[in-house]
Amino acid sequence: MKLDRLLDIPGTECLLPAPAGAEFDSAFTSDLLSDVLAHAAENSVLITIQAHQNAVAVASLVGIRAILACSARPIPSDMLAAARTKSIGLYRTPLHQFDASVAVHRLLAAP
Repeated sequence: MKLDRLLDIPGTECLLPAPAGAEFDSAFTSDLLSDVLAHAAENSVLITIQAHQNAVAVASLVGIRAILACSARPIPSDMLAAARTKSIGLYRTPLHQFDASVAVHRLLAAP
């Protein structure tokens, strides 16, 4: 699924688009970055409230395509710069992690 479909989630905004044509096929929700390293899948979206450059570093190691920052967290400039360098899309939603996870699941389950 194309990453821009995340914008179908009400209130979600794209802060940094992923490379053209980038797709995701799963999602992982966690605020514990070691858990993300151990269990997240490549080509997924990370759903989290972690809004700092370490989240981008972990996403890059795993092969995560985009980060969906929840609860309208402010995104610091160093996180945005790191995401740009690593070619990781950066999105923000006003939803908390549970509702964002349900919304992404619905996107993935849609025909």
